[in-house]
Amino acid sequence: MTGFTGHGLDRADHLRLDPERLAAMAASPGARLLRLDALDPVLEPEGRLAWAPLDGVQGELLFLGLDGETPLFAPLLRLEALGQRAWSVFRLLAMMSAKDAAIWAAARSLNEWHNRHAFCGICGAATAAYRAGWGRKCPSCAAEHFPRVDPVVIMLAEHDGRVLVARQPQYPQGRYSALAGFVEPGESIEEAVARELMEEAGVAVSNVRYVASQPWPFPGSLMIACLAEAQSDALTLDGAELEHGFWVDRAGVLAALAGEPDAPFLAPPPFAIANTLLTRWSETTAQGERT
Repeated sequence: MTGFTGHGLDRADHLRLDPERLAAMAASPGARLLRLDALDPVLEPEGRLAWAPLDGVQGELLFLGLDGETPLFAPLLRLEALGQRAWSVFRLLAMMSAKDAAIWAAARSLNEWHNRHAFCGICGAATAAYRAGWGRKCPSCAAEHFPRVDPVVIMLAEHDGRVLVARQPQYPQGRYSALAGFVEPGESIEEAVARELMEEAGVAVSNVRYVASQPWPFPGSLMIACLAEAQSDALTLDGAELEHGFWVDRAGVLAALAGEPDAPFLAPPPFAIANTLLTRWSETTAQGERT
């Protein structure tokens, strides 16, 4: 299971346009409100998400869904700063269960989306939240706007039993990851993988294979993980995007994933799909060596 997946909630889409039912659920004794510190999760001492009763809560709410019979909500926040990648939250994510991380990620992404779409993209009028927080509507031209995710390809180029990893300047010291980039209009996933690897590393690839996907709540992307075969191991790195890159073999990848002190690089955190991608590649390589 990739990070930020597996929340297990019933999103109950059929209730989003039923204000009376939503109001009744919010007023029920069992309803719970996700506690947030700005957009960061608030955790109980044991590392679980902190929830509060809805009694007397003021302000707009996002309906996250039903956890069994328990209705879960999150506050719709008005944010002063958008698009900030909070590296400090990674420490909290390391403590959280997969389910809690997925629930929080949905609440974070929805909040970012609402704050980015306060005005109609068609006529410019101020929009209002509706569908229990899963849409915004323009009172001027009646246009409806719905949450979107940005598709991003993230990939490992492989050549002669090694894969390409690289780092951006803002990464923690020693950390390397897979290369990634946004899918552009009029482009397939396979084409995006090939273009990004050529643009960022000067690597021509073929045989692009899908591995897994992951919602990424910083602020709202869908990461599409792939493997691709490189035609050569010559690198021409885009210095504006990447600080350094190198080819690493399976032993080096395994050492990094295990956190060994002499590993050639610091692996991405377990909740990042780049970690999943490195893990899957090392497993596939091991199977190939045994056959």
